[in-house]
Amino acid sequence: MLITEQESRGATIRAAAQQMLAAARTAPKGKGRDTLALAVACDDTLRAIADKLEELGQAWNIPFFFRDAANVRQSQAVVLMGTTIEPLGLAHCGFCGMTNCETKRGNDAMPCAMNTVDLGIAMGSAVTVAAQWGIDSRIMFSVGKAAVALELLGKEVPVAFGIPLSCSSKSPFFDRK
Repeated sequence: MLITEQESRGATIRAAAQQMLAAARTAPKGKGRDTLALAVACDDTLRAIADKLEELGQAWNIPFFFRDAANVRQSQAVVLMGTTIEPLGLAHCGFCGMTNCETKRGNDAMPCAMNTVDLGIAMGSAVTVAAQWGIDSRIMFSVGKAAVALELLGKEVPVAFGIPLSCSSKSPFFDRK
């Protein structure tokens, strides 16, 4: 039996993506509270994300959303990572712009800085795994906006990023126009 790299590419990408989710889940979090929502998008969901990116790019007049949609279409999977907004109850934080967490609780649309910092640390852990597997990746704000619009991580997740993954001879994510 002979299994070529092309035949195993999809399974390799999915295995790496699952390891990325594990790394994100186990990354350190403020006060040990986990507000993350994590998933891997493949196949039809990838196409839905790319379609939504193009729709948002048109509606908001953001040209780079079209470029990122093309990148998603070139990907074999996208790791989606988001956070709910649950202030940690810190007395003198103020990183969100409010005096404290109690004041911030009255402003539900405002993200908790600590939740988003935890998300950033988790994304760093995840892309480290991708690099260890030799998988090309790029953290994309735009893909997260499409995932939020599609409610892929749930209605309670207003902040998300996407990490498209590719295993090809040249990374589609960095030599872009």
